[in-house]
Amino acid sequence: MSSRFDSALGFSSLRGPLARLVQVLLYAVLVMIFAGPLLAILIGAFSPVADPSRLTLWPRHLTLANFSAAVDRGVLGYLLNSFIVVGFGLLLQILVSVSAAYALARHRFPGLRLVTLLILSTMMLPEEILAIPLSLVLADVPVVHVNLIGTLAGMIIPVAAWAFSILVMTEFMKDIPLELEEAARLDGAGDLRILVTVVLPLCRPALGVIGIFGFTMIWDQYMLPLLVARDAAQFTLPLALRTLRTDEQAGLGVLLAASLLALLPSVLAFLALQRQFLRGLTSGAVKG
Repeated sequence: MSSRFDSALGFSSLRGPLARLVQVLLYAVLVMIFAGPLLAILIGAFSPVADPSRLTLWPRHLTLANFSAAVDRGVLGYLLNSFIVVGFGLLLQILVSVSAAYALARHRFPGLRLVTLLILSTMMLPEEILAIPLSLVLADVPVVHVNLIGTLAGMIIPVAAWAFSILVMTEFMKDIPLELEEAARLDGAGDLRILVTVVLPLCRPALGVIGIFGFTMIWDQYMLPLLVARDAAQFTLPLALRTLRTDEQAGLGVLLAASLLALLPSVLAFLALQRQFLRGLTSGAVKG
């Protein structure tokens, strides 16, 4: 990996101490660019930050006072709301994505290309354009006529269908050999049993990909909670960060502590699913 990286940058043709010094300096700059903000959050969360202009990457006096102040301002409640929304939202999203992908990848029906095009077109619309229509729909859900504004359900249901997850699962399922499905049908298995026992076990890499991206997408939602929440008790953590940012009494250290709490779940989710995630990115297809 290192030799290929050096070759891509043109370092393989350079020799001597000067070339090595250039490599070290370049790597140090890259590390600071990508890791610097993360280190600033980590150090600032555990350090007293009285002056925002004096944020440092070197800790002096470590303390948990920022986390204590964040807890006093209800961060744990916001964190619980975020976990509820991302837990149920991701579960629904995976169920919808798997079901829709199985229908699109393994069945042929009139209008298949049109349905795929419509799903793809939803990825082209910014959240700002969908904000007003979505708020009107959530205020009076068609058919059932239920108002979801001011409820956590209003933050969960809209994320149940995501075009990215559906398309990833569809393309992955298309590469699963049809012979496996035909053999299961000869044994008397129906569509549901084939999906659960044959298709899904082969789709673990794709499930890892949509799991990580879906978790991050739902966890980082800001526009949707902003439309739905009506009081602070319904805030998710990303939305609560805005409140802490405007709270002059909280200070930068409390904001960084809350930001660290908002960052950790995404990192832990990636670490938990990184094997399936990397396999899903590198495989691209299942060979039978």
